[in-house]
Amino acid sequence: MIEVACRTDLVLTDKNGREASLSAAVPLLLLVSQTGSIAQAAAAKGLSYRHAWGLLRDIETHLGGALIRKSRGRGSVLSELGEAVLRAQRVSSERLDGPLKAVASEVMAELGRYLPHSPAPMRIHASHGYAVAALAHALTDMEVPVDLKYRESAEAVRALARGECELAGFHLPIVKFRASCAEIYRPWLDAGRHRLIHLTRRTQGLFLPKGNPKGIRGLLDLARADVRFVNRQSGSGTRLLLDLALTELGVNPATINGYATTELTHSAIAAFVASGMADLGFGVQPAAQQFGLDFIPVIEEDYLFACERDKLAGTGLSCVLETLRSVAFRDRVAHLAGYDPAQCGELLELDAALDGSAGNER
Repeated sequence: MIEVACRTDLVLTDKNGREASLSAAVPLLLLVSQTGSIAQAAAAKGLSYRHAWGLLRDIETHLGGALIRKSRGRGSVLSELGEAVLRAQRVSSERLDGPLKAVASEVMAELGRYLPHSPAPMRIHASHGYAVAALAHALTDMEVPVDLKYRESAEAVRALARGECELAGFHLPIVKFRASCAEIYRPWLDAGRHRLIHLTRRTQGLFLPKGNPKGIRGLLDLARADVRFVNRQSGSGTRLLLDLALTELGVNPATINGYATTELTHSAIAAFVASGMADLGFGVQPAAQQFGLDFIPVIEEDYLFACERDKLAGTGLSCVLETLRSVAFRDRVAHLAGYDPAQCGELLELDAALDGSAGNER
């Protein structure tokens, strides 16, 4: 089975049109920051010291500044410019991760149409989530082709109703706001036609720079004049949840600095905060951990997949259920901060799940 990937690369171009790619230099810079030694960084990448220095010098020439400086007792350390280069590559990768994965998935599906004996992919339209990505990786490892598209929760459910996917991923808060959020999806789901599959329970909350320099305590601080916020896009389940929480607190979103600044994924939100472009974000805990951010838990929620009831016995969804219920997959999800896979793979009746009451089976 073929696999297609799209990756970001920041390319510097000087006045003579000569280009230099950051993709080769960034891994070296990261290793230098970890080891304090250019020689050790070069060895770890399988490069000669001279070649490694050449890559770094080329970037320095294009930028017109030093990436590395000597520090007594610490060896080689990154300059402020070097740290900025690392952040730039990381931010670009994370902010474009979702769209690039969608493009790669579409290309792979298109190529698969012309390959002999190519099985139909498992089409997953879902709100962004780390357990969703883990499922896609697990299926791919089993050589099950996957066509994963990250999209707004409501749009994912509408895509299922239109027959455009086999799984539609969305999330609902555990207790508070569950009924309000469920009403967004009810028009597109039918108890006789659809079942729900529990993926994970997870925690959403506030992303803060390490050490919480502005003393953020909760959602009320979003309205502070000295705080810059970065938001998920309108229509996403996370944005819906945040809007409801702010309304309950009496906070007008129009008063929040940066409320109109949006990103498509939790990791992109975290990258935005980690880069210093915002003081605060809202999303799932693994994204905060990935970028070394502090995290204030706000609300727990269930992440669910909707599917066609009569397709559950088919090969594709049977494979999905087997994967979700496996010890290996549950262990993988359990290692995600704030994620609980205890109900992973349980089948739920639609009305009971939307209401948050019982109705599970294996």
